[in-house]
Amino acid sequence: MTSSDATEAVKALWWLVLIRGVLAVVFGLYALFSPAAALLALVYVFGFYAIMDGVTAIAVGFRYRSTSHWGWHVVQGVVSLIAGLIALFWPGPTLLALVFIIAVWSIVLGVTEIIEAFQARRLGSSSWGWLLVGGIVGILFGIVLFSSPGAGALALLWVIGLFALVFGVVQVVWSFRLRRAAKELVD
Repeated sequence: MTSSDATEAVKALWWLVLIRGVLAVVFGLYALFSPAAALLALVYVFGFYAIMDGVTAIAVGFRYRSTSHWGWHVVQGVVSLIAGLIALFWPGPTLLALVFIIAVWSIVLGVTEIIEAFQARRLGSSSWGWLLVGGIVGILFGIVLFSSPGAGALALLWVIGLFALVFGVVQVVWSFRLRRAAKELVD
């Protein structure tokens, strides 16, 4: 690919970066200002994705029955299909399960960071205190999620919404910079 080919590609496709950014901004605002609906939408998106993934995995499994591991594709597909159906028909428990998974993950991560902090201290590292604090914060966050899963889900959505908003703005700015750069190269 020559530089003129790259310039033409950027000139022709900068608007795709713009659309990506605008969609991220819209989702971010939606998540921040309509959190209940956004949480429900995320559960439904997961549900439909899991169903499509399940159907695909089952099809791949049966298509390649001659391989030794075809059955695992079918098992994965069935699990995905069940998870997707549970998400669609019982969105509340699905959201609650997701919050509990994140809570367990946070606590386990916190415990491992505390263990790592004490090992770092024994080795004379000066950063062991930060690891210790990070581990404690991780454990406390997990406990808060367990004790108040609704508030935890809302907090997670706010983080996702803020990330999407910032990501979207960056993409929009980048799209216009790409467009300007391509114009300057052509002129």
